[in-house]
Amino acid sequence: MKPETEKLVEDFLAQTDDLSDEITEDVREMLGVVPFIFGALRKRPEVFVLSALADYRISRPDSLDQKTAELVAVAAAAGAGAESCLKVHMGAALKEGASPEQILDALLIAGMIGKTRILATTLRQFRDVCGEGGGGRE
Repeated sequence: MKPETEKLVEDFLAQTDDLSDEITEDVREMLGVVPFIFGALRKRPEVFVLSALADYRISRPDSLDQKTAELVAVAAAAGAGAESCLKVHMGAALKEGASPEQILDALLIAGMIGKTRILATTLRQFRDVCGEGGGGRE
């Protein structure tokens, strides 16, 4: 890293304690809770701040309104099997104005994609073992 870049990074990271507190409060306001992983990551403030800032920027893109971003997070959490994240983001989606029906639709879409992922793999294996028509062994 260039010395001037290193200096900028060092100056930024010198503020990680204050930034950690502010980020935690902002997330509490945004999601209604502070995610469990924050506690562990805060033991390494420089990692926590960089990770949390990146996550915030990703979760609030300019191209999506906050409700839509939370519905995407709901579907992603469902697809990833991240139960705690799912609960947090369902609450955040409600806070951003999503209806229970919209959350249910996001979950159903995630389930449909999950089913497709399983079927695409397993039906190819079925075809390979049982033959193109899926009948008996060839």
